[in-house]
Amino acid sequence: MHDLLLRDAAMTAAVLAFFAAAWFGWAQEHPRPGWRAPLTAGSVGGLLVAAAAGAVAGLNWDSGSVLDAPDALGDYLVIVGVEFATAAAGAAILALLRRARYISAWICLVVGVHFFPMASVLGNPALYGLAVLLTAASLAAPFAAARTRVPVSLATGVPAGAVLLGFALWAGGAAVV
Repeated sequence: MHDLLLRDAAMTAAVLAFFAAAWFGWAQEHPRPGWRAPLTAGSVGGLLVAAAAGAVAGLNWDSGSVLDAPDALGDYLVIVGVEFATAAAGAAILALLRRARYISAWICLVVGVHFFPMASVLGNPALYGLAVLLTAASLAAPFAAARTRVPVSLATGVPAGAVLLGFALWAGGAAVV
């Protein structure tokens, strides 16, 4: 991560932390007693990190980005477009099949897989590790949910939120070092 441009490191931290907050929020769908406060703390922590990292990115916007390279922004947008379309199509199919409880795991799988090509586009090899961890969490979540008798959204949201927040803090550290 040390070779990342300041704006890119800060934006990576901001985006990952924002989505960490969202995953901790999704995990609150039907949490176990006593879990709401830690999940809320995860969401609030994610939003605080996102705001701080976003401020650093904004203050250093002119420092440059890998997305300034020819075709990089277009490649980025194609990956995000395919990610959103795939996530939406899969969620719709799961809902039609009355398997909506698996939508969180599906979305996490799509997000995890999208980081494989995104790592190359953003010039950030650490995102390969994030891709592996999110993909593994998505595949394990339905089994963990069945074994522990918690909703799939909880079994998906907690590890996804934790992994994303951890990578956000790491990226944020790279932004200020």
